[in-house]
Amino acid sequence: MKTIKLHNTRTRTKEDFVPISADNVRMYVCGPTVYDRAHLGNARPVVVFDVLYRLLWHVYGADHVTYVRNFTDVDDKINATALERQKAGAAGTLEELVKERSDETIGWYLRDMGELGALKPDHMPRATEFIAQMVAMIEDLIAKGHAYAAEGHVLFAVDSWKEQYGALSGRSVDDMIAGARVEVAPYKKNPMDFVLWKPSTDELPGWESPWGRGRPGWHIECSAMSYELLGESFDIHGGGNDLMFPHHENEIAQSKCAHPHGEFARVWLHNEMLQVEGKKMSKSLGNFFTVHDLLEQGVPGEVIRFVFLQTHYRKPMDWTEKKAREAEATLRKWRALTAGIEPAASAAPAVIAALSDDLNTAGAITELYRLASEGDHASLLAGAQVMGLLMPEMGAWADLASVDLGSYADKLAEARAGAMQSKDFSEVDRLKAVYVAAGLEVRMSKEGVELVPGTGFDLTKLEGVL
Repeated sequence: MKTIKLHNTRTRTKEDFVPISADNVRMYVCGPTVYDRAHLGNARPVVVFDVLYRLLWHVYGADHVTYVRNFTDVDDKINATALERQKAGAAGTLEELVKERSDETIGWYLRDMGELGALKPDHMPRATEFIAQMVAMIEDLIAKGHAYAAEGHVLFAVDSWKEQYGALSGRSVDDMIAGARVEVAPYKKNPMDFVLWKPSTDELPGWESPWGRGRPGWHIECSAMSYELLGESFDIHGGGNDLMFPHHENEIAQSKCAHPHGEFARVWLHNEMLQVEGKKMSKSLGNFFTVHDLLEQGVPGEVIRFVFLQTHYRKPMDWTEKKAREAEATLRKWRALTAGIEPAASAAPAVIAALSDDLNTAGAITELYRLASEGDHASLLAGAQVMGLLMPEMGAWADLASVDLGSYADKLAEARAGAMQSKDFSEVDRLKAVYVAAGLEVRMSKEGVELVPGTGFDLTKLEGVL
């Protein structure tokens, strides 16, 4: 069996991955808070851990891997949208409108991530489905002296676990107090204590509890859901490195205190953040966009995935239009090379070796280029499919590459030849404008006219040209 090496954030070393049970390799990844469309940065961990999921399938078998990714559907922003809809006259109670909004955004999320080739996890729990389990865990933490109730809130007492708190992020409690923005509240015993349960006003969603009507804090959600679905010890916990503190640190504290005999997660994996054209993605810079935005602009989901995988998950990833254009050209070429053939019985060992070396997707792609250049197209297809590329169901966008554009090129060549005689280039300019608007790159030289489909090529926009 192939040995997978993974960089464990907890130990800060690359380790041989040894599952608790090879018959049931268990992975939990923090999912989205479903208040709006997923932006491009939200998609990076989805693709990263989808590749790991596929690799685990390859090594251990699909029936021996359990992947959980949650939905946080308890959130102030979801509530705010529901309140706005209610004030605008939407039918239904606030709870119904909250669920409507959550259902809507979860549907968007799954469709957009599906366009990127992401497999659905084995379990996709919603926080609202596990409120009873969260309440039970909080009660247990209070009973064990790790949490306390105060003014309708329940807080985790960081001092009760002070010696170990901060081990994941490598910071002491004193350092975190000095450098972190902590919520100042008179009912806190320690500024670092964090909320497990908080009260809800009458107009907001809430659930009955021993501490009054309220709702859970964010951190307790993942601890309760991972315990219920994967147990007190499981193999891998993943997410973006922006979640390392406080979210993952707080998950560890809660879970280890609630289940002191368990390990919680053995291996912690964190992907780096995403930039756009070398800058942090932000609305103020005008470079903020969602996955849906790119798809609507005609950027294929497979192209987005390929761009992501060109950078190692632990390095910052820079999204650029140039990378997208180059990725599309490569994928079109590879799809043409592998059209009509069956993948090799198994992926090339060099591809699997690269992926098994801490998900070195960039190295695996280098191997795919080598296989393409050597003419081993069956192995190229098998290796790409382990990474979720060149999948048959993702190829509709590339079918246009086989469209015969010769007649359109001839039309422009004829207009050009006529214009050289008449010196009237208006028809040439008109055709070029139509072709460019359809997403074609127009190349004219002494040898003739070449039309190359680009990102977002739309054949329907050429109707009426011939």
